[in-house]
Amino acid sequence: MRKMNSTVRLLFLSVITLFTISPIWSELIPNDSYIAGYATGVLKRDYELDFSTLVVREGVITLSTSNLKVEDRAYVKQILSEIPGVSGVELLTIEDKQKMTTTTVPEQQEIPISAAVTPAEVFPTGLLPTGHLFKPLLADPRWAHFSASYRNYVGADIDGENNGAVSFGETIPFYRANIGQTAIQWETGLQAAVFSDFNLDASSSDLINSDFIASVYSSLRTGQFSAFGRIFHQSSHLGDEFLLRTRLERINLSYEGVDLRLSYELPYGIRVYSGGGGIFHKQPSTIKPWSVQYGLEFRSPWRIDFAALRPILAVDFKNHEQNNWNADISARAGIQFDNHQVFSRKLQFLIEYFYGNSPTGQFYKEKVEYLGIGAHYHF
Repeated sequence: MRKMNSTVRLLFLSVITLFTISPIWSELIPNDSYIAGYATGVLKRDYELDFSTLVVREGVITLSTSNLKVEDRAYVKQILSEIPGVSGVELLTIEDKQKMTTTTVPEQQEIPISAAVTPAEVFPTGLLPTGHLFKPLLADPRWAHFSASYRNYVGADIDGENNGAVSFGETIPFYRANIGQTAIQWETGLQAAVFSDFNLDASSSDLINSDFIASVYSSLRTGQFSAFGRIFHQSSHLGDEFLLRTRLERINLSYEGVDLRLSYELPYGIRVYSGGGGIFHKQPSTIKPWSVQYGLEFRSPWRIDFAALRPILAVDFKNHEQNNWNADISARAGIQFDNHQVFSRKLQFLIEYFYGNSPTGQFYKEKVEYLGIGAHYHF
């Protein structure tokens, strides 16, 4: 494959520069006073409520949620945990009235705690709950979500150098509960998606391939640790125009599988994850079953407030036994608009890079490299 040209290098240098200067935007020292003032301002701006029960001790925010809707609690925990210097967030309910300690904000203003509190669940429980215990894998080419991307293939291509890719998918929790009296929560639900690729060089932008994935999943969360396991089905289908033009021999690619991923969220927006799985009931039967996956993500705690956007970066690796355990590398970097949401999904514009065996089902034997840009909706 030929080397990436100067335009590609310029794009990646731009992304690196974006992440290099992002800490400068904050220009704040993440001590308890700063955290308390920042958190109070964010909550007043987004909810127009006076959160007078907020306290910070050694980077841990404690907040009474008596004036907060249950469905908003997961989002509140997320935005508070992204504040620089925050090491934990505890959402609490009022138990009875009594005076507690205070913390200070800049200019020596105090935020009093006016009630004793007891722990409450961050995520609502029951049927069809809001929120998700396991966050999406931002750079995984086959994570169910809504997206549209343009991709330019470098060197060898599947069908044309200029491709369009879209995905339509969702993760829907059906039921969530606590494990006993602990803070550990689990949920089960459905995850399904369609991933389609189009040849933009063809006169009618021919459909190349569509992958259909449907699964029943279960996830678990305790603190910053989460897990996601599923039983899934995948099948792949070539487009009619593509078949007529290329006369390619179609592979009846279809299989069921199981996989498990473990994730841990570190301070300052860093997340690591790993896992693996296998497939069965596979066609063709010669496909080797095992694979591993691992990756790293960064959602910047520093936000450009005038545009309500923050930098994000993610790298995903997959190694398949079928491909002699060679690594498939998927990297995405760009910005997330916190205020542009649809059904609590945030809009992201990401530069995409992929190198390895194609994630497009019918072409899993083909080595590809592409660079693109896309719009994604992630929770």
